[in-house]
Amino acid sequence: MKQYAVYKGEDLLTMGTAKECGEELHVDSKTIYFYASQTHKKRNKGNRMVATLLEDDEE
Repeated sequence: MKQYAVYKGEDLLTMGTAKECGEELHVDSKTIYFYASQTHKKRNKGNRMVATLLEDDEE
């Protein structure tokens, strides 16, 4: 499963699947996918939530 880490600035807010992160942050899992997109990262001025896709372990 794909694991994400969600940051706001340099602070780590949560880690887990998109669904788990969404539940923790009270947003839809599609929002986590958007936070991980290049479009969202280009708009970031340092104060937005940004998700990073972590290395996927072979299961």
